[in-house]
Amino acid sequence: MHSPLEIARSYVEIGVHKVKLSAFKMLMLGVFAGIFIGFAGIASNVGSSTVENPAIAKLVGACLFPAGMAMVLVAGSELFTGNNLIIIAWLEKKIKLCELLKNWFFVFVGNFIGAALVAVLVVYGHTPDLFGGRLAETMVNAALNRVNLSFGESFIRGILCNILVCIAVWGAFASKQVPGKLMMSFWPVMAFVLCGFEHSIADIYFGVAGILTAGEYRIAAEGLTWGSFLVKNLLPVTLGNIVGGAGIVGVGYWAVYLRHTPLYVRTIESEQEEIDMAEEY
Repeated sequence: MHSPLEIARSYVEIGVHKVKLSAFKMLMLGVFAGIFIGFAGIASNVGSSTVENPAIAKLVGACLFPAGMAMVLVAGSELFTGNNLIIIAWLEKKIKLCELLKNWFFVFVGNFIGAALVAVLVVYGHTPDLFGGRLAETMVNAALNRVNLSFGESFIRGILCNILVCIAVWGAFASKQVPGKLMMSFWPVMAFVLCGFEHSIADIYFGVAGILTAGEYRIAAEGLTWGSFLVKNLLPVTLGNIVGGAGIVGVGYWAVYLRHTPLYVRTIESEQEEIDMAEEY
């Protein structure tokens, strides 16, 4: 297992690599991550629609959603919320602020395209027909619940969510094996869904799917509009995600593990890691 110091040092290198990708690759890898999160969103909706008890339905949906993070981590893609940790490389002065913001921008746009694409295909493929239309109602309610939150509530829930998401990413890097990565990423993601915290990329899927479903199936959804989705939900949740992921986890772990950490300590950790890898082979 990698130590927290090794993870912090590795993420400096990862951050440098991520910002050096071309804009096209950032965008396309972002699209894939958005697709993966969109699939997790519809799976969560379907699972929760099969259960009458609302508490159990919430738990079932929460247990299915981590499939999205598993695909992001293992299949290879770029997720905006996880990439908030790139701030560690900037704090170490290995990348420029403009490079950091460029990555966040193109990855977010790609995530939006991917998640919205899944929503469009799901709705017009008439997946909401499942369970006698109950799935359609679930999808609309998922969007309505989000736009009915205040700006402040959405912002705070965004902070809480991305603390857990970035801990999931951080913890996944602790394991050297795929099963360990999946197990570590599962629990924090399940926790944020279960608690009703808000993830900007997931909300793109839920928001777009809810709006399109309401129109396609003629379901009354007062207050659910493109404007309310973008301004009352996506904007504050995205800002909250940045605060939670970059501001709390990224800056916090950098301050603990890299700021004022003697270089020789990092060198010893690096040498030990090479020894461990050699022993594995």
